[in-house]
Amino acid sequence: MRLCDRTICHILCFVASCVKLFSVGHVNVFLYLLKSDTKPTKPHSGKEGFRMAQIVERKTKSGDTRYFVRVRKKGHPVQTATLSRLTDAKKWARQTESAIEEGRHFKTREAKRHTLGEAIDRYLEEVMPHKPKSAGQQTPQLEWWKKQIGDHTLANVTPPIIVEQRAELLKGRSASTANRFMAVLGHCLTICVKEWGWLDDTPMRKISKLKEPRGIVRYLSEAERKALLAACKENSNPNLFPVVVIAISTGCRKQEILNLRWPDVDFERGQIVLHQTKNGERRTVPITGLAHDVLRQHSRMRRMDCDFVFPCDSKPVPGDIDRDFARARDAAKIKDFRFHDLLDCSLDCFGATLGV
Repeated sequence: MRLCDRTICHILCFVASCVKLFSVGHVNVFLYLLKSDTKPTKPHSGKEGFRMAQIVERKTKSGDTRYFVRVRKKGHPVQTATLSRLTDAKKWARQTESAIEEGRHFKTREAKRHTLGEAIDRYLEEVMPHKPKSAGQQTPQLEWWKKQIGDHTLANVTPPIIVEQRAELLKGRSASTANRFMAVLGHCLTICVKEWGWLDDTPMRKISKLKEPRGIVRYLSEAERKALLAACKENSNPNLFPVVVIAISTGCRKQEILNLRWPDVDFERGQIVLHQTKNGERRTVPITGLAHDVLRQHSRMRRMDCDFVFPCDSKPVPGDIDRDFARARDAAKIKDFRFHDLLDCSLDCFGATLGV
């Protein structure tokens, strides 16, 4: 049997006098909810834990009415909102309760407290130092995101906003590049979820990856390979020729070769040990024939101030061959070819004899 409004009012006033929790505004809101067609959600406890939506009527300094909504559930942070209409407050309470119940993404207090710019700054400070290989490329990418939407709170970094910024990326960049920008942002938001507790879920899960065009596989002909090796040998950079020979002979990547140290070269066994590989695993690579002879000859120019096999001229760090390789490639009149394409031209795949 449903109680009359007067009886309910007496009960609420009695509770207010005991715990000093309810005000006249509370009573009016509860009476409004009882009179409305939609029944209020009853507080309950059980497997799901305790849950209750509370709506409080408040007056602003200008005399306007606002409704403060609080939704609580055991095991979840308290959700709050302030709305100008009671019907909107009730609707928000129902939607938030459903979102908590179904485990869907909803805005938490931490997500509304921190901006994307703060997340990026913390990521650059705490996470990026552990990614030295990616720092040079990913730091400018994160700075771009910070410039575009860094002032947005994490709660407001939604899939539509991210997709809108991706469209800006595509105006001057390829789909592959846009995917790299999206990937580093996605990792930053994942860290916010898993390690910092700033988000309940990442909006990147709802965004599809752009389809990338297939890369062109470029092989060198026998004549092109000989011309390239001859041009590298004539180049003024003493590291260029042996690096290219090792790349063609072994299929190793450029940075794997440049990071090679003399203690990792074993001439007796005819092998080199690569510690800094793409997948992070140490790898032993056999080195024979011309590559073995060229590397042994290169060892005669070993510097005493560092143990890098191919050091920089001015300081004891790995050298750089990008500019010199481009010059040698142009001198050999080879078009549409990058150093990375040497992986596809290694002798294991090419089935040819390395000649100069």
